[in-house]
Amino acid sequence: MDPTRRNLLIASCAAGGVVGVAAVSPLVGSFEPSERAKAAGAPVEADISGMAMGELRTFEWRGKPVWVVRRSPAMIEELKKNDASLADPESKRNQSELTPMVAVRNEYRSLKPEYLVAVGVCTHLGCSPSARFAPGAQPSLPDDWPGGFLCPCHGSTFDLAGRVFKNKPAPDNLPVPPYTFLTDSRILIGEEPKA
Repeated sequence: MDPTRRNLLIASCAAGGVVGVAAVSPLVGSFEPSERAKAAGAPVEADISGMAMGELRTFEWRGKPVWVVRRSPAMIEELKKNDASLADPESKRNQSELTPMVAVRNEYRSLKPEYLVAVGVCTHLGCSPSARFAPGAQPSLPDDWPGGFLCPCHGSTFDLAGRVFKNKPAPDNLPVPPYTFLTDSRILIGEEPKA
């Protein structure tokens, strides 16, 4: 083979390789999530300082409402009485990606019994339940209502640990997102506690 032709062939292949890499690089780069998408999935710091007993605060994480409820001692005591009425009292079925923390698979479904942290989206059709913390008979609720959450769309009810009552449209308990206490007054939602 002619050396000039061989050098031209090598140069053409090298130039083609450079053009190919230049053309594919933006495509490969587009597979990475955008800065906006990264920020949407980032952990969120929640200030719970000064919360009164029975107060609910809502924070947004991954585009969903996350509730933090400061439960009173009476609310905590009531949780123990609900097991027989609940569809999944120990939160064993259908563990979603949002409830990965083994540490919250207890009767309180929380790291500290005083605080419930749960995604405020009904597991039936994605509606947002409303807080109905007062016990007793109320419209759309049973006479022996212990306090908790009511999804007004289809009547699903959840106790103050986010556990669904039996024979309701919602199939599962409210998800508990990964979270950790940074201090007594700050929670980081979206990140599990370090071991």
